[in-house]
Amino acid sequence: MSVLAVTGGTGFVGKRLIDRALATGHRIRALTRRDQPARPGVAWVRGALGTPDALAELARGADAVIHIAGVVNARDRARFVAGNVDGTRAVLTAAQDAGIKRFIHVSSLSAREPGLSDYGWSKAQGDAAVTASDRDWAIVRPPAIYGPGDHEMLEMFRLARRGVVPLPPPGRFSTLHVDDLAALLLALAASDARGVFEADDETPLGWSHVEFAHALGRAVGRRVVPISTPGALLALSARIARAVQGDRARLTPDRAAYFRHPDWVVRADRRPPPALWRPRIATEAGLAATAEWYRAEGLL
Repeated sequence: MSVLAVTGGTGFVGKRLIDRALATGHRIRALTRRDQPARPGVAWVRGALGTPDALAELARGADAVIHIAGVVNARDRARFVAGNVDGTRAVLTAAQDAGIKRFIHVSSLSAREPGLSDYGWSKAQGDAAVTASDRDWAIVRPPAIYGPGDHEMLEMFRLARRGVVPLPPPGRFSTLHVDDLAALLLALAASDARGVFEADDETPLGWSHVEFAHALGRAVGRRVVPISTPGALLALSARIARAVQGDRARLTPDRAAYFRHPDWVVRADRRPPPALWRPRIATEAGLAATAEWYRAEGLL
């Protein structure tokens, strides 16, 4: 049994991580902005990445830190910096002050191309802070994450249910089920593996956008028509969405730049050591199970 200090524990990935950690005998100290229901094995710590006292309390008595929290959508670079760069440095400082050596950092595959988006740039800067630290670190750069509890990909399932799936310009990308990501983070926390890892479902060459659209259709029981969106139109749509919806816009100019890149496939030489971790959930089966969860929740 070990004690894990977790940031982002109330988010999509963090919730699944905590479930799996408790099931495998760990105890959790988890940061939260809001009061949470009491849960055996979980000590909730009220605060945020910008509150040093809360981070100090979070780290106290922990054996490892799993840093998941971050900003995925923001109006400007400064807000990405506050969440993904300054926030990461603050958690590193808390780990150092508490004498915690093992530090697992959840980044993003977008950090591989920091010139494309403010988000990717900020995640790369956060990675640089981790690699420059004296912690015993490992960084995971996940690709597209999906699974029960995810609301980011819900609209794609709804579109597939209607039979038409608009797509970015042609390209390929990798995917990973959230439970496989949670298993990887726990395996890394208990190991001494060091490096920047890219993990996926191990589909050779990843998925083309069109292939994935058809897989979504099979998950919801519909034949779909994939429609690729020209890059210029995607960028224009993002500007319109930002103007109309403001901070509520999901398609932002920053995200549009990310989506237009043709290669978000993980690199085989950066996959975690097979002896440490292998994915267990095939994407076709995982998408079907995710669709079932959406139906059960009345979302699809």
